[in-house]
This record gives sequence, C-alpha cells and structure tokens, in this order.
Amino acid sequence: RPGQGGAQGGGARGGFRSGTGTGNNFQGNSGPSNGPARGGGRGRGGAAGAFGRQGGKSSKARKNRLQKRREYEEIKAPTIGGVRIPRGNGQTIRLRQGASLADLAEKINVNPAALVTVMFHLGEMATATQSLDESTFQILGEEIGWNIQIVSAEEEDKELLQQFDINLDEEELQEDEDLKPRPPVVTVMGHVDHGKTRLLDTIRKTNVIEGEAGGITQRIGAYQVTVELDGEKRKITFLDTPGHEAFTAMRARGAEITDVAIIVVAADDGVMPQTVEAINHAKAAHVPIVVAVNKIDKPGANPDKVRGQLTEFGLVPEEYGGDTMFVDISAKQNINVDKLLEAVLLTADADLDLRANPDMDARGATIEARLDKGRGAVATVLVQQGTLHIGDAIVAGTSYGRVRAMLDENGKHMKEATPSTPVQVLGLTSVPTAGDLFLVAPDDRTARQIAEKRQATERAAQLAKRRKIVSLESLKEQFAKSEVDMLNIVIKGDSSGSVEALEDSLMKIEVSDEVGIQVIHRGVGAITQNDVNLATVDKAVIIGFNVRPNRQVQDLADREGVEIKYYSVIYRAIEDIEAALKGMLKPEYEEVVTSHSEIREIFRSSKFGNIAGVMVQDGEVKRGTKCRILRNGVATVNDLEISSLRRFKDDVQSVKEGYEAGINLGTFNDIELGDIIETFEMREVERK
Repeated sequence: RPGQGGAQGGGARGGFRSGTGTGNNFQGNSGPSNGPARGGGRGRGGAAGAFGRQGGKSSKARKNRLQKRREYEEIKAPTIGGVRIPRGNGQTIRLRQGASLADLAEKINVNPAALVTVMFHLGEMATATQSLDESTFQILGEEIGWNIQIVSAEEEDKELLQQFDINLDEEELQEDEDLKPRPPVVTVMGHVDHGKTRLLDTIRKTNVIEGEAGGITQRIGAYQVTVELDGEKRKITFLDTPGHEAFTAMRARGAEITDVAIIVVAADDGVMPQTVEAINHAKAAHVPIVVAVNKIDKPGANPDKVRGQLTEFGLVPEEYGGDTMFVDISAKQNINVDKLLEAVLLTADADLDLRANPDMDARGATIEARLDKGRGAVATVLVQQGTLHIGDAIVAGTSYGRVRAMLDENGKHMKEATPSTPVQVLGLTSVPTAGDLFLVAPDDRTARQIAEKRQATERAAQLAKRRKIVSLESLKEQFAKSEVDMLNIVIKGDSSGSVEALEDSLMKIEVSDEVGIQVIHRGVGAITQNDVNLATVDKAVIIGFNVRPNRQVQDLADREGVEIKYYSVIYRAIEDIEAALKGMLKPEYEEVVTSHSEIREIFRSSKFGNIAGVMVQDGEVKRGTKCRILRNGVATVNDLEISSLRRFKDDVQSVKEGYEAGINLGTFNDIELGDIIETFEMREVERK
C-alpha cells in the first residue's frame, strides 16, 4: 500500500505531516509519495520554523508558567502543623451557617485533611464534615490569612430563594399605583390578668376566656373586626398575645409583625413587670403605642396614677403634651371600647402608611400552628403582601404543601385572603414553627425543594450550635463538665408557640452548676410511640402540654418505666421541673463535732499499742467514729478512727460527758498528755 515504503527518504518539505502514522503526502502538485510522513534521515525529526525547534523537547515536557507559579506559591506558603496552606492575604470568603471544614476547603482549593491538621495544631479537634461555629472559623481564618464571614440566616435564606427566582427585596419595591390600603394589624399586650382577653372578647362579642386553662392565654390568636369611623366601615386585625412571663418569645414575635400595639394596664393595679416588657418589645419594633387603661369601673381605680407611671417609660399622654393616646376603658362593662378602636385607627393613619399590593403572590408570617387529628397540620397565617388563594403552593419555614382550604377565625371557609387578613391554612405536610415566614412558590416542586434545602441548612446550624469545642488545654474542664447530671426532657404540645415558650422557660431554670436540662426532642401533636422509645433510650421525662397519648402508647410507657407528666398551665410545669432538678442534686454533707475528750493518762500495751485514758469533756464519744488530735489548739492528725472504746475492763459502744474512758486509735500511737481527741461525723444537709 502507499505509505508503507522505506524510511530513507528526505524530509517532507512543504507538505502536510499526518501525525505519527504513515499515509499519502501531497507535496505541492505532485502525486502520492511512498515516504513516511516524518522527515529526517533517521526517520525522526521535527518540522522547523513554525512548528518549534528541530530536535527539541515536546510541549508536554515543558512546564507552563501557571504550573511554575503554583509550585512557587506552594514553596512560599506557610507551614502550619506540618502542612502547607496557601495564604489568603485577607481575601473574604462567605460560608453558610453550620458549614464544615470540607466546605471551606472547597472554597480555598485545599485538601480538607490539611485543615483538620491545622485545627489540631490550634488545639481544637474537628472532623472534616463536622459543622463549626462562627468563632472557630474566625480563629482558623486569622491563622491561614483568610477573612471568613458567616452568612446570617436571613441572607442565606434570601440567597436560597434567589436560586428559585424569588427576590424578596425587589418585591418590597412596589409601584405606588399598585399599592392599596390595608387594615392595621394590632397586638394587644400587657401584664397577666389586666384584661387583654376580656377586651378582645368584648370587641369580638365572643367568649374566649372560658376555654383558657387557669384563665391564662397560652397561644396567639388572630381575629379581624369591622369598625365604623366617620361613616366608613374599616377592618382591624387583632393579635392576642399571651401575657404570662413565660411567653416572652411569643410576645416579641407579636410585636415584630404588628403595626400598632395596645398596651393594656389595669387602673387598680398599675404598671407591672410584663407591662414594662411589652413596652420595650413595642419600642424595639418601632411600633406606635396606644394605652388602654382598663378596669376603671373597679373601686380603687386610679387612671391618673397609671399615666404618671407610664411617663417614666417614655409614654407621655396627649393631655400632658405628649404623643401617646390614652383611653380609659372597662372591657367588662363595654365602656369606651369603641373610642379605643377609633384611637387605634387614628394612630395608624397619623403615623403609618398602611398599603400593600394585593395582586402579587402572597407573602406573610405564621402566627400559630398545631396538629389537628382530623385535618392534619393547621397553620394560622397573616397575609402581609399579595393575595392567598386556595390551590396555591406555599412554603412556611421547613414545611410546604398546597392550600387545600382556608378558614377564618370563626371556622367559615374562605376562597382568598387579602393583605392583613389572618386565616387558618390546611394542606401543609408538617407543622411549621410559629413566626416562620410563608410565601407562595411557583409550583409544588419548587416549594418542596425550598423546604428541603431549609431543613438541611437548619440541621447543619443546629449541629454547629451543639458542637462542643474541646481544646487540649481545656480537656480536664470538659471531663469535669461531663460529670454534670442532665435531666433529659421530651416536650410535646398542642401548638408550636406553646412548645417554644415552654422550652425557653425550662432552659432558663438554674438550680446549680451540677445539674442541667437538655431538651432532646420537641414537637406538636399527641405523644407517640417514637417519643416513648426516645425517652426510654435517653432516660428522659415526657412533658405533655395539653396533649395525651393513646392507650397503647400509655401501656408502652408504663412497661418501659417512662414518666409522662401532663400540664395545661405553663408555670406548673416550670415549678415541677425545678423541683425535680433540686432532687437530682448530689447530697451535701457538713462536718458536725460530736465530742471532746482530754488525754489524762497514757497506758502502753504490747498488744494494742498506746491507750489513751481520757475524760469526756462534752458530747458523747462513740466507737467507730472519725476523730482528730488537737495539740495546743492545732489539729495535728485529722483522719483517725476510734477503733476500741472501754470503761474499765468492759468494751462499750459510747461514753457520755463527765465519764472516764480508755480510747485506742488503732495503729496511731503519737499521743501526749493534754492532747484533745475531737470526734466528728458527716451529716447530710438539705439542698436548697
């Protein structure tokens, strides 16, 4: 075949080279040649000129500049703990909350094992996939020369939503012609038993108080009422937040999503601790305040005293020249309640621009959520922007689903919910957390993906929080801390707000450094078999807040010896847990001196050693008790024991004050005349 011929021909001048194989070469206009494609007398050789130096090294053998530069940087890179880490020179890296060393290694193009070694060199032990907290990353960043920033949960969530083409920042920038007036959202806040629920009860003409345990509101309710102002019917949305001190977190959440706060103060009681707390929450949220001075019909009511007290907290009444509206009311007798509602609308009109776009996808906040036996997860949401329709795919925190039905506060079905409207939503796959933001997603698949990514992020952040940093220097301290007795608790409640408030309150209980509380699981709904199994493994106590287990679960708990405590009022749960923690404290002992005996004679015995002849000066000497020797008021030896006690020739159990006795201290013989033998015992002291 052509091209298979000998290799002695000259180089292919001016022709095409066909690589390493043989073939037809076209030299100018001539026909096929039998020579090989490669020129040169020995059958090898490179084309000169444009194809490089003849006979030189191939391009593969020559290192490019980038590779040389990288090698040079590696040589210059500092060595930490035996590994080389490229210096960041102050460059900034953004990591999500709960990120691991593997995430950082991927960003800075380093082997994760090298970062583990650096951490170990810094005295902190961590695996490559372990979630780390912000302070640990900052220490590591300073060491390797990178500025590591942990993205906040809000920013991270915004970035997550932007991946699905949902930009919350752009949605907030609405055109004026798209915005329409919306009802004000009002939160009623104040101290326990100052009449908040009675006020709402009067406003809504319904009775909510009878359904509350112990007369205390323990969840957030949302209601909408219609008020007539200047001949125009206007709506007001009310949030009823609990007033008991355990519900600080829930009250704070109420103030964050509200437009106007009504602070209810009893005229016969005055300003109380939760009143001050409510004022602080409202001010922190920059919410205008209307003060309702309640119970003016009661004897001893003094509204002027309340006005004077509130001026100390920056709430100056309009009649005193301030800008806060005060309304004297009686919720029970329905006195001036209409004036209070007018004051709310006037305050909202004067201080706020309450408008929203009803024509966009709905956005809002979850006010309350619970698990209903027949209907599944039921979430009370407050629509803040847009309109929510039946059939919308929604995401609330880590929960997602499609709106199957919407109900108002009276249980009536609704087809749509406009801005500032509270509705109960059915159709979520799980119970969201009270306070979670909810939004309408383009479709079911997007909603599920957003929820799953949030779940993964939340899990990583929790792992970072729970991680204990154990440095080589503090190893002993960690071992000491591991001896702390923990009371493990599983909390189940009827609503997520109650569960959250109960957990917050229990975590604030401090009895001693020796005992602590650990909430290993919390959830909404009835107590299940899984809860009992978890409590069995971790030796936990189950707290049921307004929930009960079924018969089979109760039988399982009885068989496994798991204690289930039921509560309907939150402070009783707090009291019981505090008492249980005190019971877990290790007993404390104190030394009690029982007698003093003076040595007046020393008898030497070859069999027993020295025997002290003593006179019991006070108390009672008992055989087998601990004692010490006092010589000239100084304790010479402390850890001794009275091995035998005699009266004349008889062995006795004890000798009382004023009698003589013979005392033998076992192998200890260093006693002198005039020494005092002091006996003592350790008695248990009740822990407080």
